[in-house]
Amino acid sequence: MKKIGIVGATGYTGVELLRLLANHPEVDIRYVTSREHAGSRVDAMFPNLRGYIDLQFSVPSTEELSDCDLVFFATPNGVAMKTAPDLLAAGVKVIDLAADFRIKDIATWEKWYGMQHACPDWVAKAVYGLPELYREQVKQAQLVANPGCYPTAVTLGLLPLVENKLIDLENIIADTKSGASGAGRKAEVHTLLCEAGDNFKAYAVAGHRHLPEIAQTLSNIGGLSINPTFVPHLLPMIRGIHATLYSNLTVEPGDLQGIYEQRFSKEAFVDVLPAGSHPETRSVRGANFCRIAIHRPGNGKRVVVLSVIDNLVKGAAGQAIQNMNLMLGLPETMALQHPGLLP
Repeated sequence: MKKIGIVGATGYTGVELLRLLANHPEVDIRYVTSREHAGSRVDAMFPNLRGYIDLQFSVPSTEELSDCDLVFFATPNGVAMKTAPDLLAAGVKVIDLAADFRIKDIATWEKWYGMQHACPDWVAKAVYGLPELYREQVKQAQLVANPGCYPTAVTLGLLPLVENKLIDLENIIADTKSGASGAGRKAEVHTLLCEAGDNFKAYAVAGHRHLPEIAQTLSNIGGLSINPTFVPHLLPMIRGIHATLYSNLTVEPGDLQGIYEQRFSKEAFVDVLPAGSHPETRSVRGANFCRIAIHRPGNGKRVVVLSVIDNLVKGAAGQAIQNMNLMLGLPETMALQHPGLLP
């Protein structure tokens, strides 16, 4: 059994990690930390875990966590970069679900996240944890930067088009929508029921923190600088992301549907729907899947890709466990093959 620790397990991604790991046959959750709730039972805060997780929250201890094979950081931005280096020095594998290690250019990261980076050396060593793109690197990694939710939906949706250089890489539009859980569990006015319910709006049009992450990954794939237009929206629902992705074809691609089906044919968690489909967020609720449909309206130059994920699962905790499985030499799909929750 692999010994696992979770730092910062009181948020939505933390409880999703616990829910998904509770039935994992090869892991033993040893430590679940929270300074604020130290001494309280985990299932007192999250009653869905009664009978599954028999632990109390504890104060984070480098000495105790160093006994783990792998530690997840489900903490706010800026926490893992201060604490993870000691664990890494002790030989522990680390997956950070925040953004501390995602962006390779330190000046860019500091601009978008408004703080000085505490361990830039580890940023250079970190592997970006999108298994569909960097699977072999994840297998060898000690530190994995788990991708953001929007970047996961956008990158997977565009991957075959950018890899094959089929589109105008200077004219990519990512029109994305997310449920309110993407903002985290903290109390904020804009996610109150009376604010978010029965309402729909765009936000951060001038610039969102996930934009440089998306741009970095697409640029690495395409081999040149790509800076898409990225507009996020808040949907009046709890979980789910829907990304509508637009660009113009620069060459005649032939069978676009076939290109997508071939690219993802061996990917357990990417489902290319039949031609003409329209994926729904509810089809991936609670599941580690990305469902994609590709359209070419009027058989013209415009290509439209629809990509849906659960922001807390394939966009966070599920993808982190997918990475954990790879890092620990376990089957990649272990504990993640359950279907979405309907209705």
